Amino acid sequence: MKGALTVRALAAMALVATGALLAGCADDVAKPTPLEPLAAKISGHQVWKLSLGGAAFSSITGSAGFGAQGLAVAGSNFVIGALNGVLVSVDADSGRENWRADVGGRLSTGVGSDGRFSAVVTRDGDLVTLDGGKILWRQHLESAVVTAPFVAGERVFVLGVDRSVQAFDALDGKKLWVYAKPGDALTLSQAGVLTSYQDTLLFGLGARLTALDPLKGTVRWEVPVAAPRGTNEVERLADLVGPAARVGSTYCIRAFQNGIGCVDAERVTALWSINTGGAQAIGADEDYVFSGDASDRLSARRRANGESLWLSDKFQNRKLSGMLSIGKVVVFGDYEGNVHFLDRTTGTPLLRLPTDGSAVVGAPVRAGNTLAVTTKDGSVFAFRPE
Repeated sequence: MKGALTVRALAAMALVATGALLAGCADDVAKPTPLEPLAAKISGHQVWKLSLGGAAFSSITGSAGFGAQGLAVAGSNFVIGALNGVLVSVDADSGRENWRADVGGRLSTGVGSDGRFSAVVTRDGDLVTLDGGKILWRQHLESAVVTAPFVAGERVFVLGVDRSVQAFDALDGKKLWVYAKPGDALTLSQAGVLTSYQDTLLFGLGARLTALDPLKGTVRWEVPVAAPRGTNEVERLADLVGPAARVGSTYCIRAFQNGIGCVDAERVTALWSINTGGAQAIGADEDYVFSGDASDRLSARRRANGESLWLSDKFQNRKLSGMLSIGKVVVFGDYEGNVHFLDRTTGTPLLRLPTDGSAVVGAPVRAGNTLAVTTKDGSVFAFRPE
């Protein structure tokens, strides 16, 4: 088993290296679309900034970053995990620091937190769990991990690159169960889906959203988000990309370079799915689903049935981050550190706010009235749109 896990992990690493090479070649041809002058149509401003000493967030899992899970929402706080192993909890409204801890190693994942317990995985393969800012325990993992742990119900859940799931007691680190299913040799080394619906643990198993009993680790159901397509193993790779965009019982998710779709976890059914390229997390709200394709063309679709509503090519090849729908706008960042606010119903740009000039990585997150993004150079910027 250990040998098999190593083969899969190495295959995933090779895929990331190949993707970076292809991206570099594409960059030589596909030039970023210049931004048009914009007179702000809504107001918004930066409320605080936290620098973590150049600990580049995107370095954790290559150019894709580790998604919004690098910046976890815990009630009225943000819990931040930086590449150098520093964890910080701050008040979302003011940026005031609640606690700070060093887990003693560079991170391979973002941070997962339920407000009390926080957990990360180091590059040495150690799962480290804290109570507030105090380290409780660490457990060495055999499988490589790039998805932030999920913390709930005094349990810590870990999704491996090999698609295995493990559950640990949050108080003492005791391993409770392991779910492992033989699968494809090639898997994606990018943060995947690991979340919950009511009393069910949800994770991405290839292109399928899979539900486990969190107490036993047994499968309850599986629903495909996309149908893998292509002529070879790389083209057919369609692992789910995290984080999922949740609206009630509906989870809207991207399958890497294969498609996007929405699943109703209450009814255990796929609502719709479309074929489209792209590698970043999508956004969703009560009415719409927002996504960028492989060339950063933006689209909005009806959440209920996937019907296309608008398309925008104003941000092509700008290496966009994941997306977040908040109020009447959809928000995302680009490779120059700009944070864009678009009218969710028309795609019209409304506001553009700067960060530090380095790429916005992952996806924006929200706690209360505060919106936060992370940048490649290791800073967190908090904004308050009005």
